[in-house]
Amino acid sequence: MSTKLIFITGGARSGKSAFALKLAESIHGKRLYLATAEALDNEMLQRIKRHKKERGNNWKTIEEPLKIADVIKKNMGYDVILLDCLTIWLSNLIANYGLLITNLDSQIAKHIISLVSACKKTKANIIVVSNEVGLGIVPDNPLARRFRDIAGISNQKMAEAADEVYFVVSGVEMRLK
Repeated sequence: MSTKLIFITGGARSGKSAFALKLAESIHGKRLYLATAEALDNEMLQRIKRHKKERGNNWKTIEEPLKIADVIKKNMGYDVILLDCLTIWLSNLIANYGLLITNLDSQIAKHIISLVSACKKTKANIIVVSNEVGLGIVPDNPLARRFRDIAGISNQKMAEAADEVYFVVSGVEMRLK
């Protein structure tokens, strides 16, 4: 079986992560869950613990907020890697670089290119989950508009590189590519 890069997007609480998990579990072999969220408060800590418990013991979990391409490159022995979630990773990168640096967009673009390259070079099936942030109203502040733009462009790059693309709405997945 040839490996695939699968991109799954949808709104918050749309069911995209549940669909990604189900899809990943249909692939036999070793599974890696690459989590980008950080437990910066108690609510997030409890959420992370709950998600780990829901996945069960058939998964190895690596929590990495920034260097996800490196994790993919270093973990070649897996049959499937589920990356959840691209938009949280983008938030982490923006916070790491600082919003006001003049070359933020080019720095983020370099990270996306590196991520796509790592996904394409690995022997694992890669499933990437991301939020679709462009379906709502235009945000009323520069930070939110910049984040929306960065996330939208990053999602486009991942979708372009992906072998399959799904959009999830209200728990229903639609294959787009």
